[in-house]
Amino acid sequence: MSNLVRIAPGALTIGRPLPWDVYDAEGNVLLCQGYVIQTDSQLDQLFERGRFKPRVIEVPQQGTKAPDDEAECNPFARYPDYLHSLEKALAMIANGTPEARKHLQDLAHAIEHACIRAPDSSLALIHLYSVGPTIHEQIIFYAILCQLIARQFGLEEHRIPLLTEAALSANLALVPVADKLNAFNKILSKEQRSVIRKHPQRSIRALKAVGIDNELLFTIIAQHHEQADGSGYPEGLSGADIRPEAEILALAERYVAMITKRAYRQRMNVTAARKLIANLADGTFRPALSKALLQVLGEYPPGTLVRLENNEVGVITGRPVRARGPFVQVVFDPSGNNYDTRQERDTSEPVYNIRALEEPDIMPSMNFSRIWGFPD
Repeated sequence: MSNLVRIAPGALTIGRPLPWDVYDAEGNVLLCQGYVIQTDSQLDQLFERGRFKPRVIEVPQQGTKAPDDEAECNPFARYPDYLHSLEKALAMIANGTPEARKHLQDLAHAIEHACIRAPDSSLALIHLYSVGPTIHEQIIFYAILCQLIARQFGLEEHRIPLLTEAALSANLALVPVADKLNAFNKILSKEQRSVIRKHPQRSIRALKAVGIDNELLFTIIAQHHEQADGSGYPEGLSGADIRPEAEILALAERYVAMITKRAYRQRMNVTAARKLIANLADGTFRPALSKALLQVLGEYPPGTLVRLENNEVGVITGRPVRARGPFVQVVFDPSGNNYDTRQERDTSEPVYNIRALEEPDIMPSMNFSRIWGFPD
């Protein structure tokens, strides 16, 4: 299979799920997406033998019916495509390639399709891969959250695609340095802080250089670090002077930062992150936006691990529906053994009430598509 590409050092990490299927040089599957690498020797073998299959997302031409099968709205199956398409689009912008925007729009469309058709599994994607995501993964998470927050908030439908494009491109100026900054465990230098504060303007300049001319897109990017209380940058805007789209993007970035592990701090669990999001309604963001994010997440967002009253451990797969849920697919039985088949629990039933969040140092291996009921 000539379209297989070697896995780059740093692309995989012990303790977090594989983002894609891993093949050998002959195209045989070595490990499936969702498998969690446990040891250094496993990691070394994957870098030595492993390949993955890159694929760029392309949206059908206007007038052609978009594919509507379940695989097309399965965010787990499409995750490798999201990452590869984003890397290619941002590289095209950096290289001044005029076709870059079409790639951004195609990716935004694909993410929108998944968020509309499969919102719970799209949200789960963020929490399953939040332990130590790369900058490209974080950007995909921002786009997913922007989609979900915007609809919950009631943003007009025709404004959401441009917000998603902004989420995918606002941080392109940070891409070359972001992973190093996240791994930096000392106080940032004046130069590093300057790079961070200037990235919205630098991203806008890069977009203009490839012929993109959309003032609203630029405004969302320029304002996404402003804050309602006037303490943001670069202009110190406040209140209604800040576009709601910019605040939605800022809120998405803030939440991902909370639940993401960095070299200089531990990640928050979702309970602590929800409390902090609620506090941000006191002036940092429009209260309705913080409320929208909390409603999107629910008390236990899809993709989080929980222990039930009967001592089973599972992953939240669906948010509550009326008086039922949240819904859990159990992974381990009360004795700690793996379940071989899908076992759904409605946690509104007393025997399956959620006892606690589970925060293992190493995630258990899971077949995400199967757990969420997508066809293999």
